[in-house]
Amino acid sequence: MAHEDVHNLMQGVRKGQLSRRDFMKRAAALGFSASAIAAFLAACGASATATALQPTAASVATTAAGAGVGSTAAAAATTVATNVPAGVSSTVAAAATNPSGAATAVASVVQGAAGGAGGSIKLLSSFPRTGANKSQTDGVVNAIKMALDEANYSAGNFKLVYGQTEDLDDGVPAKSGNWDGGQEAANASKAVADPDCMVYIATFNSGAAKISIPITNKADLAMISPANTYTGLTKNVEGAVEKGEPDVYFPSGKRTYSRVIPTDDLQGAVGATFAKDEGVKKVYVLDDTELYGHGLASVFAQQAKKLGLDVTGPEGIDNKATDYRSLAQKVKTAGADMVYFGGITGNNAPKLWKDLRAVLGADFKLMGPDGIFDQDFLDGAADAAEGTFISFGGLPPEKLTGKGADFAGKYKAKYNVDPSSYAAYGYEAASVVVDAIKRAGKKDRTAIREALMGTKNWDGILGKWSFTDTGDTTLTAMSINTVKNGKFEYLKTVEAKS
Repeated sequence: MAHEDVHNLMQGVRKGQLSRRDFMKRAAALGFSASAIAAFLAACGASATATALQPTAASVATTAAGAGVGSTAAAAATTVATNVPAGVSSTVAAAATNPSGAATAVASVVQGAAGGAGGSIKLLSSFPRTGANKSQTDGVVNAIKMALDEANYSAGNFKLVYGQTEDLDDGVPAKSGNWDGGQEAANASKAVADPDCMVYIATFNSGAAKISIPITNKADLAMISPANTYTGLTKNVEGAVEKGEPDVYFPSGKRTYSRVIPTDDLQGAVGATFAKDEGVKKVYVLDDTELYGHGLASVFAQQAKKLGLDVTGPEGIDNKATDYRSLAQKVKTAGADMVYFGGITGNNAPKLWKDLRAVLGADFKLMGPDGIFDQDFLDGAADAAEGTFISFGGLPPEKLTGKGADFAGKYKAKYNVDPSSYAAYGYEAASVVVDAIKRAGKKDRTAIREALMGTKNWDGILGKWSFTDTGDTTLTAMSINTVKNGKFEYLKTVEAKS
């Protein structure tokens, strides 16, 4: 095959003038082996089957030598080197200038330029790894590692890399370990800049996701969260989102973000319905002013009004205040019989609870969302936490059945502690990532992102579910829990209406 013939065929594939099938027929007719054809297709940027994209340099060399086409292979390799996408190492082009280097050039192009079916893929995560959320994120990270360990840290022909250096911290000491916007932006940018990173497992806080989704979206890097619940990240629900959401987070126009936990528009509504069922007549709604907390509080208030409850708020608190007794007195004067707080433990929830109890009494109804469903809240609020109602966008680990119950048992055996409430969601996220990489069959961000977003009928530890077009889970089971004798206690499961 002449140099010009190879060039013309490759250009035909690149420009869409020649189908992959026709290219294979014409190249085979001219004497090229299957492995060489696959290499040329990969260099053109065309897709090929996983098995076709795995020839090693040795096998390519053997094929060329056996067929007696050394000079042809050299000419073809030169064509490959001059037509591969930008970024291919100059050593590949140099090797292509002589017959003995042809096989190395072709193999390198297959693995590098086309993202061949082999090599290493990194998974980076980003959560607050110190401070009030550490007990939760320890559980998430442990569960991710557990899922990868069970997969032998592999997906198809790829080795998966997720260790200490990939476990990023988006918290900073200046915020007592809570997430920081600048740090989260740096973490997302680090993931984008790493050519081996194909999936970003993040974030824990919805406000952090607001920052990192646009960064990863521009790079077509798949992002999946085990914990984000703020509605506006994926859906436009009237009264529950800010202007421009969620489109503002996806500048490329493509959806690159998904999550394995139900959203706040469902959780907030479930919380309001529970309050109504508990006989609440007037509720005072507070929030920590962050994206997650305020969004939840707004949905709760909106639904509570629809149900006929008298609602005051939402009212934002100073999350660094040293005393909330005057706020508690406002609640008492308003005649409310419940306080609902939208927020997280790290934004001073334990202190708020202590001061509310001091003024309103031990029997006054207090309720919060999954942002306070952690051991740090119990430890910080101590006796003030007793009797608190807490909604959770799913089921607590001890109420999971089937594969979920198996997970909880194996987790405790492995780490000698019960899984935290979000641990199962970390495991599920990592599991669908492994599956998506297998189905994509190549080290390519777009292919892996499309496979992940296209997850359907996944039969995991949370049940059988799919991702919707918005990247949301089809699961809608929620739970109501309480605090009794210093521990969380499950009350009931509620199927939210989507």
